[in-house]
Amino acid sequence: MGYAGGNHPNPTYHNLGDHTESFQVDYDPSILTFDQLLDLFWESHNPCDKGYTRQYMSAVFTSSEEQRRAAIASKERLEKRLGSTVRTPILPLGKFTLAEDYHQKYYLRQSPLIREFQAIYPDLASFTASTAAARANGYLAGDGDPAQLKIEIDKLGLSAEGRRSLLQAAGVH
Repeated sequence: MGYAGGNHPNPTYHNLGDHTESFQVDYDPSILTFDQLLDLFWESHNPCDKGYTRQYMSAVFTSSEEQRRAAIASKERLEKRLGSTVRTPILPLGKFTLAEDYHQKYYLRQSPLIREFQAIYPDLASFTASTAAARANGYLAGDGDPAQLKIEIDKLGLSAEGRRSLLQAAGVH
């Protein structure tokens, strides 16, 4: 979780400047391509809606000319398929700034499961970078398929009690 797309030198939640709240996706292109990520992104929101504010708008932030071209081509294919204008902007990434600690893995921080993750990731940097914590946070937020959680839960590194708690909190029986 962080801020991207703006020129303000040190954005924070309360002093965002011209940045947008965003998240950075680290991925292995041999497993998931940039085009596949774009497809997931377009499906995750209504791309024909205009963003209400710079802070909360949906946007594709690209870090290279190759990504920019791929994003534009993907947007054009989507417009053709929808028969409508896609208003989600494609912008240069610039600098990505991590959000404050309290913005990282918000739903997990509100859960008793945070104690387990703090034991696994005792320093904030490893917790923030943790894929397992990100996955658990998403499930706690109500995102994700319960069947997928059942498949993935053993990979998260949780105790048996932690696994039961996450399944229960995510509404999986």
